Amino acid sequence: MGKISIENILPGMLLEADVLDMNGNVLIGKGCELTERHLKILKMWGVLEADIAGVDREEMLAQEMAQLDPELLHSAEARMTDLFHHTDLTHPAIKELFRLATRRAMKLQQQGDHHA
Repeated sequence: MGKISIENILPGMLLEADVLDMNGNVLIGKGCELTERHLKILKMWGVLEADIAGVDREEMLAQEMAQLDPELLHSAEARMTDLFHHTDLTHPAIKELFRLATRRAMKLQQQGDHHA
């Protein structure tokens, strides 16, 4: 189990753990069934991810990757590999940064901005 991006959380999902603000105060408690209003509140507070019951982060990422255009993915990964060539791509933080940068490059490429 892992934290899920707020972008992938849907109304009806259950929180596995409390969602806290930057000061450690509970915004939404464990076990709450999330609504559209909850998701808006989390976004307003700058919450980027939450633990969701019954959802595996790795499985969700694999599903997301399977839905991507293979050509766009390959192109974006090649560009990001050039940019990240001096880093340790096995480090969890760098690996996640690489994934996010690749995803962003793909979005920009889809919008027609090939200079991402």
